[in-house]
Parts: sequence; structure tokens; C-alpha cells
Amino acid sequence: MAEPESGLQRLRKSGRAAVARWFEDPISGALVAIGFNANAATLAGFLLAVVAAAFAATGQFLIAGLVSIPAALFDMIDGAVARRTGKVSDRGALMDSTFDRLSEAALLLGLLYYYSATDTFRRDAIILAFVAFVGSIMVSYIRARAEGLGYKGTSGFLTRPERVVIMTVALIVGQPIWGLWILAVGTPLSAFYRFWAEWRNAD
Repeated sequence: MAEPESGLQRLRKSGRAAVARWFEDPISGALVAIGFNANAATLAGFLLAVVAAAFAATGQFLIAGLVSIPAALFDMIDGAVARRTGKVSDRGALMDSTFDRLSEAALLLGLLYYYSATDTFRRDAIILAFVAFVGSIMVSYIRARAEGLGYKGTSGFLTRPERVVIMTVALIVGQPIWGLWILAVGTPLSAFYRFWAEWRNAD
């Protein structure tokens, strides 16, 4: 049974169209013009995410948040670069999905490291970072498994773009704990909602 498109999904679709028009198309065009390919964009986004994680691990949250912005931009436009260059491939899609998960893990690991230090130790933040990581991975995993079974797997909320925005804003305002709380509460709920939606659609 096909999934009905929810209002949230329609909103996301219109948001992606606006993002493509104002950001993806001009930035991907510029990158292609200077010789960037999709895999290079994916790798650049990941490396910037690792740099952001390193700043987060040392408590330099503002810099971490600012570095997360270009990291997210590279992550956002690698698919557009692949389409513009006519080099869309299964290998590229696999690389993109894999490095997306690693980028999220890197930032949360950086925060976990910061809150594990003796002078900044917070047990609650450590637990929140772990739960946020597991929840984020499950949101993505359930979609991948559902797609493998022939379903869309797009139900729910706090998808990767939303998670990136939340943590970037939280870092910039110097309150990463707020972002961890939102993700630790929201991602398990989103994963459960997505699982339940696909369970109802499955045979």
C-alpha cells in the first residue's frame, strides 16, 4: 500500500525546491566550474565536519557551529554536483550516505569528549549524546531498510537536514546541550514513528 504524502512531507518537498533554486544550483555550478566532482564535495563536507567536531571537543562551540555551515553546504550539494556533471552512481550514493553518518557521529563524539573531561564533566550530556547518536542512526536505518523492502521510509521528522540545523544553531549560540536534548528526545520518537508507519504499510 502506497504511503499518503503528509503535510510535513509536502513542506519538506517545497523547502527542498527553494533550497535547490537559491543554494544548490548556483553553488554546484560554481564547484563544477572549478573542477569539483561529487565525491570531492562529499569528502570536503566530511572533513569540515571533523574539524567542527575537533573545535566542539575543545569547547570552541561558536567556531564549531560556523565550520558546520560549509560542511552542511557541501553535504547538501554533492548530489546536485553529481547530477550537473552527469555522474550519478550507486558508488556515489553509497559514499554520500556513509559519510553523512560519519559526519554526525564525529560531531556527537566531539561533544561527548568535551563533556567527559574532568573540568567540564556532565553525565547527562554524555547520555544525551549517546541517545542522540543512536536515535539519528535509527531514523536513517529504518528508511534504508524500508527502501530495501520497496517502501519510501520517509515518514517522521528530525531527518538529517533538520538535525544538522538544530546542532549548528545550538553550537553557534553556545548551548550545544539544548541541541543534544532536542535530538535525544526527538530522534527516538521519530525513529519509532517511522517504524510504525512502515510496519502498517508492510505486508
